[in-house]
Amino acid sequence: MTRIAVYPGTFDPVTYGHLDVIKRMSSLFDKVYVAVAHSGEKSPLFSLTERVDMMTQAVSEYDNVHVEDFEGLVVDYAIKKSAKVVVRGLRMISDFEYEFQMALTNRKLNTRIETVFMMPNESYSYLSSKLIKEVARLGADISPFVPENVVRKISEKYKQ
Repeated sequence: MTRIAVYPGTFDPVTYGHLDVIKRMSSLFDKVYVAVAHSGEKSPLFSLTERVDMMTQAVSEYDNVHVEDFEGLVVDYAIKKSAKVVVRGLRMISDFEYEFQMALTNRKLNTRIETVFMMPNESYSYLSSKLIKEVARLGADISPFVPENVVRKISEKYKQ
């Protein structure tokens, strides 16, 4: 049986914390779908195409990781991909309440999909895409937090 998992998010932008979770997922699952959300209520800095492209470049070393955009319910997307697991990242205890609510809602929507929580390496536990954008906007060096392709894209955004 092929072990397939989905890792959903807006990834605006992808950080080393996201990539740490993806790296570990790639060793646990035969196939990983990184599902870049169409943002919904959020107002992302990057377009959907830019977010998919940045993530695709960032995970290019993993043969079993595939990046796609998706819209709608993550449990429906998981079923389309024959996945039984949705992975959610937890950085801090403050993430838990929201993620727990979402996991229980997803279970109610589809009992065949399990949610698994993964924590990034503690050296990335404080990182968030929101924080990265804020410090970049203020002129800080973000290269310790995101891949080089993301550094370039953010630099382009804030020069405008």
